[in-house]
Amino acid sequence: NGILAQGRGSAANSAVCYALQITAVDPVGMELLFERFLSEGRGEWPDIDIDLPSGNQRERGIQYVYERFGRLGAAMTANVITYRGRSAAREVGKALGFEITTLERLSGLVRAWEWKDPKDTTERQFREAGFDLNHPRVRKFFELYQMAQDLPRHLGQHSGGMVICQGELDSIVPLEPATMPGRVVVQWDKEDCADMGIIKVDLLGLGMMAVIHDCLQLIPEVYGEQVDLAQLPKDDPEVFQALQKADTIGMFQVESRAQMSSLPRMMPRTFYDIVVQVAIIRPGPIVGKMVHPYLNRRQGREAPDCLHPSLEPVLRRTLGVPLFQEQLLRMAMIVAGFTGGQAEELRRAMGFKRSEKRMADIEVKLRAGMEKNGITGAVQDTIVHSITSFALYGFPESHAASFALLAYASAYLKCRYLAAFTCAMLNNQPMGFYSPAILVKDAQRHGLRVLPVDVEVSDWNCTLTRDSAGAVCLRLGLRYAKGLREEAGRAIVRARPFTSVDNLALRVPELRKDEIKRLAEIGALNNLGCGTMKVHRRDTLWQAQRAILPVGPLLENLEEKEPSPLAPMTTEERLWADYRGTGMTVGRHPMASRRAEMNALGVTPARDLAAVPDGRVVRIAGSVIVRQRPGTANGFVFLSMEDETGIMNAIITPAVFDRYKFQVLSEPFLLIRGVLQNLDGVISVKAGHIEGLRAGATAESHDFH
Repeated sequence: NGILAQGRGSAANSAVCYALQITAVDPVGMELLFERFLSEGRGEWPDIDIDLPSGNQRERGIQYVYERFGRLGAAMTANVITYRGRSAAREVGKALGFEITTLERLSGLVRAWEWKDPKDTTERQFREAGFDLNHPRVRKFFELYQMAQDLPRHLGQHSGGMVICQGELDSIVPLEPATMPGRVVVQWDKEDCADMGIIKVDLLGLGMMAVIHDCLQLIPEVYGEQVDLAQLPKDDPEVFQALQKADTIGMFQVESRAQMSSLPRMMPRTFYDIVVQVAIIRPGPIVGKMVHPYLNRRQGREAPDCLHPSLEPVLRRTLGVPLFQEQLLRMAMIVAGFTGGQAEELRRAMGFKRSEKRMADIEVKLRAGMEKNGITGAVQDTIVHSITSFALYGFPESHAASFALLAYASAYLKCRYLAAFTCAMLNNQPMGFYSPAILVKDAQRHGLRVLPVDVEVSDWNCTLTRDSAGAVCLRLGLRYAKGLREEAGRAIVRARPFTSVDNLALRVPELRKDEIKRLAEIGALNNLGCGTMKVHRRDTLWQAQRAILPVGPLLENLEEKEPSPLAPMTTEERLWADYRGTGMTVGRHPMASRRAEMNALGVTPARDLAAVPDGRVVRIAGSVIVRQRPGTANGFVFLSMEDETGIMNAIITPAVFDRYKFQVLSEPFLLIRGVLQNLDGVISVKAGHIEGLRAGATAESHDFH
């Protein structure tokens, strides 16, 4: 059916899945463990997760399953939607009769809780937000809000889980038509279906799959080349240079701040290094304190220790640090003689829902098996401790290998076909870690010319073209004109060319007056019927105002037009208009126009930070593009900021965050003074003083907590 698909998860441990092209990972070549997928003692069907391009391609895949197995032979599993966070605050507030403005304040307060210091008190948060905790309704709100967390709200669809049977599902489980046309839903969730022995396949929409699919379609059209994902060279030097420099914006699974901070220390040189990189920056390995031992051993600061000679084949590739669930299973099978089923039982017993009794029983079996193999004393204790503490945090190697394939493919496509990759990324937003504005600036820093929205040449989506010198350029699509409906945008494409703004308004009746003004404001009308005459945005805004009430076909060709009395926009006004109207600019970065001011303040540009000695006090400034407060970071906040030269990272301690919380959460531009830290080429600034810069045009940040 021509739909790009890739299986992942435990299915990648199966040679049969690989032979059937369900998965793309060779489990024999990767030395993966089949028992992680299926074993005699497991007693249930394994899950198979298949990633499809998000959007229409995924829906085509789902409809194919319905057609293949029938409307009663396949159905989506249900998902119980619960009350959480701001939705719970709004619902409880409504029930208590709060006004809309109060509901918004309560919702904002919940967002503040998400960022608050773990040692902070609810009373102080309420007081700072202007609420009196002695008021009975406010106290009742907090009480009910806490009680409502995780209570069922309504039944929804699982993100991609489909159950399939040979007969008719409604003879076993209740079915109902979904809200979305063409879908049937089981009224049970995936755990209920698993208990009944019904096979479940997850058809998951993955944005990067859509990007890769679109990119592969663009490459032959623009570059005249064919790219086969199965035949990509696994040792491309450009790819590994980009990874080693953490030049990874837009690359799947390796673009986050944490990934960028570890890549220069990891210095990946092989595909398996990418597998490890994908797996190691996860909450589990971080909480399990596996990251630093592995990186220290990789850099030669610690000697690898495989705990026992028999475990050397299992732990050799990860330098003696257990990172993967498959290693856990193999360790138990080697040192204690466990079967595959017993090893899987060990993994489950020590998973997230730990039972003390179940754990104790498994540990007794583990120690007994090790004694039979002559492993006793301190070595036995060390291995048991390693297995039991690691079991909670391990990541499936098969899952990491599947994701590493996509990470490598995205890196290869970005390095070799930057224009096609960026175009595909922009056409599949929202997705990934960064906003379109950051993707555009990153592409420009890599030499790609990006052209603005133009009603005469832009399609709805972004497209590729060539300039007069033959270089491939990216043209922004009409989709990036904020407020422009797709219906109106596609009507523009069908009706062009146009002779004037009046002509556009007359021939595209779908356009509303606010949409015409938006197009004029961002410069998308500058080339309408102007010939060689230079037209500026305020000219077209003036014409757009006249065109809002078309004169009709009788006077359509009237030449006499009142000239615009408005002066052209200044550079800064155009920048504001770009960000207000498209969320980005293809012109200079907002910080470029402030460089003289920043130099006077002693601010170091991002590209110059690597030359600053470790421990030196520096000032950095830029637009905030990412805010993060991971649950594993003990209250620390991490910022990524951008100037015209690149991206820089700041670390904010809980105490400093508490002092400058408003600035950190609200200001689009920040000036930070702090101590520069250079750890093996990973540059960050530990913030001491934070202040907002005066207002400027900026892109929206992506905030994570």
